[in-house]
Amino acid sequence: MRTETVICNTRDFGIGRRVTAEHWKALRAVGDNANQRLCDAQAADARPAPDVATFTQVTRPSQIDGQHAPGLPFGDPRVMAVMAAVVGFTHLLAGFDNPALVRTVTALLGCSYTSRQATYDLRRLKRKELIVRLPGHHRYQLTPLGRRVAVLFTKVYGRVLAPGLAELDPRLPTDLARHSNLAQAWRQLDKTLNQFTNAALTAA
Repeated sequence: MRTETVICNTRDFGIGRRVTAEHWKALRAVGDNANQRLCDAQAADARPAPDVATFTQVTRPSQIDGQHAPGLPFGDPRVMAVMAAVVGFTHLLAGFDNPALVRTVTALLGCSYTSRQATYDLRRLKRKELIVRLPGHHRYQLTPLGRRVAVLFTKVYGRVLAPGLAELDPRLPTDLARHSNLAQAWRQLDKTLNQFTNAALTAA
């Protein structure tokens, strides 16, 4: 796969438009940095998921460097939306800030998400060492650990839990359940457990 960076407006990076050796070197540096960040992020997505100890440390309250770090419980709608918001490749260059987090999480949740809530969530992410603040800015970027955790949260929820729970829904039409091994196995288990329970109650 080939990775390229296209810069349409050099002034977005504080670089003039005149064709000079200085500007060319500055643009090359911006492009190289962007390509490297993207490649690092893609490589991080392919790494093994965090271990159980790390998962527990992230999802439960903890003390880090003497500071209380609230947990980020897996499955919580707000936490899942925050993880999905910060893991995007669009944040690789300039990072993200409070207003950007508010906009994205609000869209993902479909309900109100305030700047105050975003501030609290950014503090949680930072104390869990999942994000770092960019020097001289009120913007943040994921750490390598943060990207692995965010990828784990979003992929497991999107690829396993959401479709799996949909197939386990008792309201799933029979014609659809017939084509799902998971749905058939679950319904057979549910039927067998009910039969066992009824037999035990009758015997008592």
